[in-house]
Amino acid sequence: MDKKVKILGAGLAGCEAAYFLAQRGVQVTLYEQKPVKFSPAHKNENFAELVCSNSLKSMREDSCQGMLKNEMKHFGSIVLQAAYECAVPAGGALAVDRDIFSEIITQKVKNHPNITICYEEVTDIDTDELTIVATGPLTEGALYDKIKSMCGAGMSFYDAAAPIVMADSIDMNKVFAASRYGKGDDDYLNCPFNKEEYEAFYEALVNAERAPLKSFEDDLTVYEGCMPVEVMAGRGADTLRYGPMRPVGLRDPRTGHRPWANVQLRCENREKTMYNLVGFQTNLKWGEQKRVFGMIPGLENAQFVRYGVMHRNSFINSPAVLNNTLNLKEYPNVYFAGQITGMEGYTESSMCGLLAGYFVWCKLTGAQPQIPALTTISGALLNYITTPNKDFQPMGANMGILPPLENHIRDKRERYMALSVRGKAAIEEIDLTLQEA
Repeated sequence: MDKKVKILGAGLAGCEAAYFLAQRGVQVTLYEQKPVKFSPAHKNENFAELVCSNSLKSMREDSCQGMLKNEMKHFGSIVLQAAYECAVPAGGALAVDRDIFSEIITQKVKNHPNITICYEEVTDIDTDELTIVATGPLTEGALYDKIKSMCGAGMSFYDAAAPIVMADSIDMNKVFAASRYGKGDDDYLNCPFNKEEYEAFYEALVNAERAPLKSFEDDLTVYEGCMPVEVMAGRGADTLRYGPMRPVGLRDPRTGHRPWANVQLRCENREKTMYNLVGFQTNLKWGEQKRVFGMIPGLENAQFVRYGVMHRNSFINSPAVLNNTLNLKEYPNVYFAGQITGMEGYTESSMCGLLAGYFVWCKLTGAQPQIPALTTISGALLNYITTPNKDFQPMGANMGILPPLENHIRDKRERYMALSVRGKAAIEEIDLTLQEA
């Protein structure tokens, strides 16, 4: 069999798949439309650009994200390697300097002798050629139409990104540094609200003017994991206090009490010159963002480096069209990877790219692919996106998708650790011994 593979898209999933295959002797041609053409949400020319948050979430071994990172490590993830190289303080989470992160991955991929980069917009897919489609949730134009014709009617929802402010414009007399429950090294800045401040902020937020969406806004569905803060607020006056503005695990040193509500700021870079508003993805007009978010204690005079934006996020009906090896049932040479499959999230998308690379490698070598067990996060997610579902929606990593333990453990922390140990043993059964394709 031909030892060549085309990969469309140099995002997280595409880079993972390309590097996985190249490391095993496969000649990879990686197509990337930047800098020839940029999507509405992408700004720099590097690969693996992080658009929404700069956090790859928890590193705790007894968390779903910690489990997933262990599984990525088993597959030799370059996303994980790059993230550790440019990590910024974020308590128990793995957050990165997004510019350095993208640069590291770009150089690793570009300099690999088995990877050829083609900077061009792809408009068609040859179903006779071994291809991995990892074009992401913003796929559009002729390629979107081609995918839609291959997969049937597409679906779409929306993602939103949070604003970023300059550190030196934050009033440090009104904020305090702390991580929830004392975990981490006071990596977050906290903006505490009293009851009156919160109520005024809430009223301003729910009545603020939103930015108009593009022509594809008619059937607006918002992904729960990246919901605009104003949409969340519309569900009720206390929704934010139990969501991104929850004050639990925090104590305002000025009062000695827990705030009524709280906004956390997370550093964007190693130098800590920029902070993003955690959980404050938004589609408010920019002037409204400055006005309303300026009511957050400590941000009265904040300088915004980036305002929040909202964009379309498209995905295929994976359960209807994909095998559990991520290739199309009708066109078995064409594989899909990343968020376009409905695996939602940075680490999830990266893992999906690794799986696609692995399944293609198995096809090239004639090896029988080992499907990750349902007791692993990657296996459970793979099962979710390839199992028939009447109302298929994107899914991120969570403990709820794992099968229960044989012997129930009441303590949540102990139960999660047991699930993690079980999953780790299962992923290590997959043989990834390096061999030339």
